[in-house]
Amino acid sequence: MGSIDRQDSTPQLLNRLRMRQIALMLAIDDLRTLRAAADQLGLTQPAATKMLKELEGALGQPLFERVGRGLRLNAAGERVTGYFRSIRGSMEALNRELGEVRQGRAGKFAVGSIMAASPGRLTEALLGLKELFPLLTIEIAVDTSDRLMQQLSEGVLEVVVGRRVGNPGIECRFTAIEDERLSVVVGNEHPLARKRRLAFEALLDYPWVLQPAGSPLRDLIEREFRDHQAALPRGLIETGSILTTINLIRRSQMVAVIPEAVAQRDAEHGILHILPYRLGQSLAAYGSLVSKDRPLSKPAEHFLELLHRKKPP
Repeated sequence: MGSIDRQDSTPQLLNRLRMRQIALMLAIDDLRTLRAAADQLGLTQPAATKMLKELEGALGQPLFERVGRGLRLNAAGERVTGYFRSIRGSMEALNRELGEVRQGRAGKFAVGSIMAASPGRLTEALLGLKELFPLLTIEIAVDTSDRLMQQLSEGVLEVVVGRRVGNPGIECRFTAIEDERLSVVVGNEHPLARKRRLAFEALLDYPWVLQPAGSPLRDLIEREFRDHQAALPRGLIETGSILTTINLIRRSQMVAVIPEAVAQRDAEHGILHILPYRLGQSLAAYGSLVSKDRPLSKPAEHFLELLHRKKPP
C-alpha cells in the first residue's frame, strides 16, 4: 500500500476522508466489534469492511490487526481514533452552537479550571464576562489538569485554565499566567499545628490526602517523597476535590497539599492551618489552553482577554 506524500498530506486527507468513515471508526471504538458498528450505522458488514479498507488507503497504513474473525486497533489505529474523537467533540460543540442560534439563545461557554486559579483570576474573568454577556450560560468544571485536558480534547470544554500535561490528542495553544505556590495544610487541632519549625520527617507520622495519580500536583509530591528517600504513606485517600480534601483534614489528623491562594484564604477564616514547611518542588506555571484547530466563540475570546489582563500595580 503506497504512502501519502507527507508534505501535502493535510489537503489530500481532507479530500479523501469522509465523515461516514470517521463515524465507523468511532462506532468500532465504542462497540468493540465491526458487526455491531455496522449495525449501528445501518451498513452491511461487507460495506463496512470496504469502508475501512478505503480509510486505510487514504491514511497510507493499516489501522487494525486481524485477530481470528475480528479486528483489533493497532498503534496507528489508536492514534487515529483519538483524533477522530476530537473531531466528534468539535462537531458536537458546533451542533450545540447552531442549535442555540436557531433557538435565539445567548449561547453557552464551558470552561475548566484547576483550583489554584479559582479564587482570583478565574472569578474575576467570569464576572467580567457576565457583564459583557448577561444572558450567557456558563459551565465551570474544576478538576486536575490531566482530566480537564481530556475534556478539552473531546470538545466538552472550550477553554482550560491549567497546565500542559501528557498528550491530549489535540494541538493546543498555551498562554502562561503565573506560577502556582503550594501550602502543606492540616486541621486547626492537628498536633503539628503547634509547631513553629517542621522537618519533612515529622509529616511521615500522619496519613495523607493526595490528588489522583497522574495529576501534576501528585507527581510533585511523589518527587518530594523520593528526594527524602521516603515511601508514600500507606492507606492514602485520593481525590481531585479541594473541598473534600479540606473537609477531611478538618476532621482528622490527615495532611494535604493545596494551592497557597486557597490555603491563605481558608486560614484567614480559621478553617485550616498552614504548616511551616516549604516543599522543595514547585509546579510549572499554569495558563490558558485552547485547541489550535477549533475556532473560538466570541465569549471565549473575551474570557481569554479578561483572564490575561494584567492587574494594575
